[in-house]
This record gives sequence, C-alpha cells and structure tokens, in this order.
Amino acid sequence: MTTGLPSQTQVIELLAGEFARAGYEIEDVVIDSRIRPPRITVIADGDTALDLDTVATLSRTASDLLDTLDGNDGNDGSSAAYVLEVSSPGVERPLTTEKHFRRARGRKVDLALSDGSQLAGRVARAAGGTLSLVVRAGREPALREIPLADIIKAVVQVEFSPPPHAELELLDRAEGTEAGA
Repeated sequence: MTTGLPSQTQVIELLAGEFARAGYEIEDVVIDSRIRPPRITVIADGDTALDLDTVATLSRTASDLLDTLDGNDGNDGSSAAYVLEVSSPGVERPLTTEKHFRRARGRKVDLALSDGSQLAGRVARAAGGTLSLVVRAGREPALREIPLADIIKAVVQVEFSPPPHAELELLDRAEGTEAGA
C-alpha cells in the first residue's frame, strides 16, 4: 500500500532551491504518515529569523510545489491529503555546526566540553573552527575562545530578560574584530 506522500528526498529536492532563494536552507523534513491526516514538516533555518510572514510565504510556495508531484492530487483514490508545516528548528535543537553557532550570535548557550567541564556564555562569533564566547570572569565579562572540536554538546538557553549592557558591548567589539579580519 502506498501513502501517496512524497519521500523526504523528493521534498528536499523540490523545495531546496526556493527556500535558498528566500535565504533559508532545509535542515530536515519529517513525514509522519501514522497520523490522520498525515503531516509533512519542513524545518528551515537561515541567518535571519524565520518570522510569521516568511513562514506563510514559504508554506504557500512549498504547497504549490508539492501539489505538482505525481500522485499528490488525490485523484487516483489514494487521498494524498496532508498537513504541511514549515517551521524553524527551535531553541531545543543542539548547536552542532559553526553555522548553528553563527546563527545563535548574541544568544546565551550552555556547553559541555571534551575535558568534562561545563560552561555558559553568550555567543559572540564563530569562525575558523573557533567559538568566541562572552563569559563571566569575576565581575566583568570576558571573551573566551573555544575550539569547536572541544564542544561535545551545546544548547541555547531561553532568556526572559535582556542581556547585561557589558555583555552587549563585548559582542559589539567581537563583531568589529570579525569585520576587520
């Protein structure tokens, strides 16, 4: 029995170009045919936040493109109706690549390092295999350079208040260093 749904590979191949033109890349596609109606979830990420207007535009584009796939019109009796969802990875996604850290600039993260230590700080920049993190050094914040290879696990902390002014100043200085490099 066929589900009438496209495969993960088909969805990625069909949508990747349009998402890239909008400034986003497809991180994952999850197809759940066990529920009714089935759900196709496209997880997209980019250097700018995925706002509601962009989600709506990408959803319409994705829906139109997916409707062009053979057997996806439901006219063959397979009833290929599904729910399409376009979303961002969310804060619970672990940061695993330099790109993820760049996109988390200014966010507070918890790190587990290969030497067994734990570290919390604010992402200043990620480049050349190194993470620059604003950490607390006594009373004042300081920049600490950490090789990405030394990070075993990294997750974004959810914050409900703005960052301290001194941390923001260090972030600005780190950005100036990156621009001048």
